[in-house]
Amino acid sequence: MSSDEKSDKIFKALAAPIRREMLDALKDDPKTTGDLCARFDTLDRCTVMQHLKVLEAADLVVVKREGRERWNYLNPLPIKAIHDRWIGAYAARAVDMLDRLKSDLEG
Repeated sequence: MSSDEKSDKIFKALAAPIRREMLDALKDDPKTTGDLCARFDTLDRCTVMQHLKVLEAADLVVVKREGRERWNYLNPLPIKAIHDRWIGAYAARAVDMLDRLKSDLEG
């Protein structure tokens, strides 16, 4: 899979607010699928599983099965890669421009 295809999957996964909420729920510690179903009780279990599949396909969630339980872990590395590729460079440029503006206004 190309880098662009991986990025597309990540952006697709992050496009849905509910999936971003699921990632937020996993930020501090892993959760079972049952825990996530309880937390997102306006969704049925099938819908929660569909969202988790999209997150897993984007490598944003890593699944570990223990007996009958399915544990969902946040994988922050794809988000960092998106930041490094898309946000970091643009943010650095914006900071440089603000620094020049400040220097021009003060000088």
